[in-house]
Amino acid sequence: MDYNNLPDISLFHDRIDVQIRFNDVDVLGHVNNTVYFAFYDTGKAHYFNSVGGKPVDWKHVDMVIANVNCSFMAPIFYGEDIEVLTTCLSISNKSMRILQFIREKGTGQIKSACETIMVCFDPATGQTTPVPDDWKKRAEEFEGRPLIKEKSN
Repeated sequence: MDYNNLPDISLFHDRIDVQIRFNDVDVLGHVNNTVYFAFYDTGKAHYFNSVGGKPVDWKHVDMVIANVNCSFMAPIFYGEDIEVLTTCLSISNKSMRILQFIREKGTGQIKSACETIMVCFDPATGQTTPVPDDWKKRAEEFEGRPLIKEKSN
């Protein structure tokens, strides 16, 4: 992902406000870089609920993070009004590419961008599994565009 040429905000159909807690701020006065990943996880959970049309059943985990790349573009300060925007860029046989932004709502300033590869996974066997067809269909309907990339993992 070329973080200097980010996609248009209109690509994102899922957004969630995130509260900055006092203990999220480090000695430099801004949100610590490790906290961004908690914000992104909150965004992913909200996205999965939105696409699935129901809350995620956390007792039956069937998707894990295989890779995550994050760029920090501007610091987040305590008291800023921020949100996480999430979209699915593509779905292949066993994985999907998720793109997320953290931005300040008032100004629209992008604070961070993150691309994550999620892999379907069977915890009982420890093996990857295909992305369910019903998930692919719901994701494409939610995003309003084709997402399926054939012949790749």
